[in-house]
Formats: sequence, C-alpha cells, structure tokens
Amino acid sequence: MSPRIVAIGGGGLVERDGRRPMLEHVLSLTGADRPKVCYLGTAWGDAPAGTLMFYEAASGLDVRASHLDLNPMPNVPDPRAHLLAQDAIYVGGGSVANLLAVWRTHGLDAVLREAWEAGIVLAGTSAGSLCWFASGTTDSFGEDLRPFTNGLGFVPASNTPHYDSEERRRPLYQRLVREGVLPPGWAADDTVGLVFEGTSFAEAVTYREGAMAWRVERDGETGVEPRLL
Repeated sequence: MSPRIVAIGGGGLVERDGRRPMLEHVLSLTGADRPKVCYLGTAWGDAPAGTLMFYEAASGLDVRASHLDLNPMPNVPDPRAHLLAQDAIYVGGGSVANLLAVWRTHGLDAVLREAWEAGIVLAGTSAGSLCWFASGTTDSFGEDLRPFTNGLGFVPASNTPHYDSEERRRPLYQRLVREGVLPPGWAADDTVGLVFEGTSFAEAVTYREGAMAWRVERDGETGVEPRLL
C-alpha cells in the first residue's frame, strides 16, 4: 500500500451535530475491516480533553482506538511497536513546534517515517497537518504568525491550515512563498483534507459546502475544489 497522508485544515474529528465524516474517510483509506487507529495529542501537551474528544469521535465506529501519550512519559511499553501496529495514526492540533521537539526527543520522527513508508495512513488537523510538511506558518511562538521550517518533510512542500478562519494566514503565507522564505505548497480551509499519495497531491475532500483547498505558488494561489464527502 502506498504511503498516504490526510492533512486537515481545521476540525476533522467530531462536529457539533455528531458527524465525523473526515475521521471516517481517514479510516476508509486503511482498507481494514476494523482498523486500528492511534491518537497522538502531543501538540496539546497530551491534554486529557483532546484524548477524550478522540475517543468520543471513535465511539460508535467499528475501530480499535488507542492513544499514545509522551507527557510525562510514554503510556505504552514500546511506542514504536505500538505505532507500527496501527492502520492509521491521527495527530491533534496545538503547538507544532512543541510537537516536533518532543517527537524528536523520543525518536518518533523516525518511527512515523517507518509507519508512513509501511502504508499506515497518517492524518491530523492544524499542527497535525503542518507536521508532515517541510515548512509552513505557525503561532507556536506567540500570537503573531511566523514561518516554521523544520517540519518532518514527508511532503516536500509548505502548508498552512485555517486558511479561511484566521485572517492573517492568507496574506502572510502568500508573502512568504512569494519572497522564497517558504517553498510553494498547499493551504486548506477548515474542514478540508489534503490527501497525498506518496509525496504527490491526490485530491482534496471536505464535508462543508464552499470550503476550498489552495495551491500557492510564488505568482499567486489557485483554488482546488474539494470532493464533498
């Protein structure tokens, strides 16, 4: 099975009306009848509220759900073995800078590359989208958005989430790409998932009418209409 990533611009677990179409789509990509899916809440400091939200989203689905905490220590005996036994890994939002620092300390950057190359579906929202790319924009360092350039680089491009819900995202991202601070890449409105097969963009999906994906080059942006789930 080819490596696949679903990078979600915002939202993606469970909506107020109880729908969870993006999570269901991620799970469908595994091809497993009863997929194993693990939640990584590192970007939010492994906050119990995030983990609970994940389990609530997974409840009622025919899945085997688990989570991996790294704060204050791993909650499973062998994080590598646990992650490589999954069909999908879902990364929550928060601070992408803190997420990457903790992952690298624990060697999860290498483990997640193993998982990706083995065909385990990698997905996530916000920081859980940014982390898979080479670079992007983040508010990890304060209220002002800044470029971030030390992502995992599984997708050799830049990325920004929340393209339609945070007014500073669009102009800053376009300027950074135009000036060559960031390489060309992909932006996603909230509720939009950017699906990559290997390192190539395959499609965009969403469950919200009017939400868009965007290809951003030095000479401007091009809208990509997502497939409605």
